[in-house]
Amino acid sequence: MTSPLSVIILAAGKGTRMQSAKPKVLQTLAGKSLLGHVLDTCHQLTVDETIIVHGFGGEQVKSEITNQYTQSSITWVAQTEQLGTGHAVKVTLSALPQSGQSLVLYGDVPLVSCQTLAALKTANTDGMSMLTLTVDNPFGLGRIKRDQAGNIEAIVEQKDASADEQSIKEINSGIYCVNNALLHKYLPELSNDNAQKEYYLTDIVKMAVADGITIPAIEPEHTFEIEGVNNRQQLASLERTWQRKLVADLQEAGVQFADPTRVDIRGSLTAGQDVFVDVGVVFEGDCVLGNNVYIEAGCVIKHATIGNACHIKPYCVIDHADVGAGVDVGPFAHLRPETVLADNSKIGNFVEIKKSTIGHGSKVNHLSYVGDATIGTGVNIGAGVITCNYDGANKSQTIIQDNAFIGSNASLVAPVTIGNTATVAAGSVVTKDVDNNALAFGRARQVQKNDFQRPTKK
Repeated sequence: MTSPLSVIILAAGKGTRMQSAKPKVLQTLAGKSLLGHVLDTCHQLTVDETIIVHGFGGEQVKSEITNQYTQSSITWVAQTEQLGTGHAVKVTLSALPQSGQSLVLYGDVPLVSCQTLAALKTANTDGMSMLTLTVDNPFGLGRIKRDQAGNIEAIVEQKDASADEQSIKEINSGIYCVNNALLHKYLPELSNDNAQKEYYLTDIVKMAVADGITIPAIEPEHTFEIEGVNNRQQLASLERTWQRKLVADLQEAGVQFADPTRVDIRGSLTAGQDVFVDVGVVFEGDCVLGNNVYIEAGCVIKHATIGNACHIKPYCVIDHADVGAGVDVGPFAHLRPETVLADNSKIGNFVEIKKSTIGHGSKVNHLSYVGDATIGTGVNIGAGVITCNYDGANKSQTIIQDNAFIGSNASLVAPVTIGNTATVAAGSVVTKDVDNNALAFGRARQVQKNDFQRPTKK
């Protein structure tokens, strides 16, 4: 039977060096809060209990995380005084089950992987396991002290370390998997008799060793998995590190980037074969690209699906839209939420589409606004056409049926239906339904005054 697993996330720090009114764990990396990254990783595991320790800005942290993770059951515990990591975990004891085991994680160490945590849990066979890393420059970090047989016997903090201990290269990440029974036993016994006058969580290692517990250590695949964030520079550095990793994974899957350093992925991106991404493109949320997609410079693509053989021209914004196969979009087009473009349709220069379906092979080529509309197949919409969908209080639908032709600068005042193979003359204001195969025009009669003299400046 699998042992129940709890996750304790320490998220009480203020993050003074961030110089922000926002708690440190709510600062964003790759479009997601630091704490959100940790929670998303935990959700890939089978977790029975999630406990978050909050402190500075606790209500703000609780509000944002609760709104984002509505399906998650989280126990919130307040740490009213910041007296060290040992104290932070100790305040969870009233909420922590007596049995099972716990992963101890940090809200400002966002990129530890699910694979690493699973390995850490598996390694805990005797009551405790820990995540360590061997580094060239361990200054400022807790050292892993081992006995002659190579077994871990203690963790020594920098300020408490002797000269020999400071030469140790293996450092403590602060991430552990510990049996809950040991946490309930050891945490009440912690002392703050040290240089920092804090309750070190690391002291539980010494206690476990004294009880004859063997503590295995594993190392993460990537160094960045244990990197914490304390200031803007570290946040920016970790952002670039993570972006390089995301881009490298996509390159291995066959995506070509014009410049791998000039693209941002703020969510998840799944792509087919022979995809090209030009410079300055930003992906947000969950995005899916088919095969042979070509995305030119400066586009922002959010929560969108783009089908095979699409060409997205420069500086388009595609937001919560579904783009079929063989579609051309842009340049400078804006696809707003609930836009659906059928296969082989075309959206051109400075066109905005909102909450509308554009049918197979239909074209909206220039300077048009289409909102709350259903466009059939083979429709041509001329330059400057507007669906007038809002009367100041309510939104109404425009329906343009198959093979209709809408002349330039026409205004279609919803609710209105344009029939199959109907034609709307350029410059018309259409307020009534147009029958199939009919021509509709609604514009003022042209008047000409000959020999007109323009006014001159006095």
